Amino acid sequence: MIYIVTGVSGCGKTTLGTLLSEKLGWTLYEGDDFHPQENIEKMARGEPLTDQDRLPWLLKLHDAIENERRSGSDAVVEAPPPGVPDVFFLSLYGEYDLIYQRVAARRGHFMAADLLRSQFDILEPPGEEENVLPLDIRRSIHDLAGVVEEHFLSQKSPPSLLPRQ
Repeated sequence: MIYIVTGVSGCGKTTLGTLLSEKLGWTLYEGDDFHPQENIEKMARGEPLTDQDRLPWLLKLHDAIENERRSGSDAVVEAPPPGVPDVFFLSLYGEYDLIYQRVAARRGHFMAADLLRSQFDILEPPGEEENVLPLDIRRSIHDLAGVVEEHFLSQKSPPSLLPRQ
C-alpha cells in the first residue's frame, strides 16, 4: 500500500509522514528530496514553481512510487498528489494564517513564506473519492496519526500496524 500525504508547505506533511513511517515501519519518501536544485533555488528566491518546473519532480516521485508498488512494499510519500492510481491520499488542510505562521517560524527550509499564497491559489486538493482521508491540522499530530491508524484498521485489507522484522 502506498499512502501519499498531501497539502501545502508547512501543513505538517513531513511531521505526519515521519510519525507514520516510524509507527508502521514503512519507508518514507520526503517530497523535498526529489526537487531538482533549480527548483530549490527558485523557491529560495521567492519565485513560485510553474507546472513545467514541477514536472521533473513529479516524475521522480512517480518512479519512486512505482518502484515500491512493483516490489510489493508499503510506503508513505510526503508530496502533493502526483496523479498516480492505486494509492491512498492523506489530505492535510488548514487555514492560511495558521500555516503561514508555521512557515514563517521555520528555520533552515528553502521555501520562502511569501510563496505560501501561491500554493493555496494553485492547490487542487484530492476529490472526495473513497481513497482520500481529509485531516484538519488544528488537531495534534498524534491525534491525526490515530485517525489514520483507525482508518487503516477499518479497511477490508488493512496493512499490518506492526513494524517489519
